[in-house]
Amino acid sequence: PDWRSNTAGDCANSITTAYRIKVDECGRLWVLDTGTVGIGNTTTNPCPYAVNVFDLTTDTRIRRYELPAVDTNPNTFIANIAVDIGKNCDDAYAYFADELGYGLIAYSWEQDKSWRFSAHSYFFPDPLRGDFNVAGINFQWGEEGIFGMSLSPIRSDGYRTLYFSPLASHRQFAVSTRILRDETRTEDSYHDFVALDERGPNAHTTSRVMSDDGIELFNLIDQNAVGCWHSSMPYSPQFHGIVDRDDVGLVFPADVKIDENKNVWVLSDRMPVFLLSDLDYSDTNFRIYTAPLATLIENTVCDLRNNAYGPPNTVSIPKQAVLPVGPPLYTKQYRPVLPQKPQTSWASSPPPPSRTYLPANPGNVVSSISVSTNTVGPAGVEVPKAYIFNQHNGINYETSGPHLFPTLQPAQTGRQDG
Repeated sequence: PDWRSNTAGDCANSITTAYRIKVDECGRLWVLDTGTVGIGNTTTNPCPYAVNVFDLTTDTRIRRYELPAVDTNPNTFIANIAVDIGKNCDDAYAYFADELGYGLIAYSWEQDKSWRFSAHSYFFPDPLRGDFNVAGINFQWGEEGIFGMSLSPIRSDGYRTLYFSPLASHRQFAVSTRILRDETRTEDSYHDFVALDERGPNAHTTSRVMSDDGIELFNLIDQNAVGCWHSSMPYSPQFHGIVDRDDVGLVFPADVKIDENKNVWVLSDRMPVFLLSDLDYSDTNFRIYTAPLATLIENTVCDLRNNAYGPPNTVSIPKQAVLPVGPPLYTKQYRPVLPQKPQTSWASSPPPPSRTYLPANPGNVVSSISVSTNTVGPAGVEVPKAYIFNQHNGINYETSGPHLFPTLQPAQTGRQDG
């Protein structure tokens, strides 16, 4: 809020290094302070990792929380923050990605307390994905673990899904905030985390954000681009799109955000050029872009108006430029304007080829997308049914929801052999 509050090394009263910021819907600005000064071998840590929270209506700091030593380790580098608001502004949690210490830290606003999840291999880098190419520079960041994070809208059980990726990885992972909010689950939650598919080649990402209707945007630092995915669809390359690419202006799009008016904001800073090469200080190196979300996803696979019928648009193929309109090749109207987003469901169909390793599924229709009216979850939060369940990606936090495979019935007892 003022110059005095940015005095390096004044731990209790100031911000030393503001590494990530996040504004929540309660009018609070969360500032992640890494407490570091310098770069490379000159780096020192005069202050501990901390989060500073400011009231944007009064421009005053209302809380400072230092991460305790038990939540960090000698390799810790907190690279990102996600803020989860539940049924009210006090029901708030922040999640911190420990990129080099390979952990995920949860903080409760109401309890003013944090705890660490560290016993999971999904936080680690992929040893096959440590090679990077940005702005013509080839380099290796093979040790970079969990980094980018996004939160889904609130689901029918009153919780969100946290999506995350290690930086040295092309894969996304997911976990319910029901697990992260529970301090008792730090050591026994391995199987509650879900591995999704890979995004495809050249798909390293450091930043991601999800809109309140389930559209995730993420930077693609190898491609000088910003990608998209609609979370109601499978997390596979054919359902990933490119919303913008610029080999000059989007060299290292470091952060992506969506504001309350559904405008997208992207900051690019050419960081690898600064770190590993020679930055031209006479050139424009830092840029801020903004555009409406609806404009960016139009005619991509993330636009559900075209999702059921449109052509593939993967992370390797940017959105094509609009060509001049010529005489129509076909005059028949094949596809009328959709009155609402298409519904996808698994209806009854002819049985598949015979398989003997699973019993036949006698169940009813399993719907993966619903545009029905809202419901109220157990936590008292009204949520759209569109986020009840995502069977495509194996994510299911419903106590009574359908499952991927039929339940095996126990063998009957007391059977007489003839």
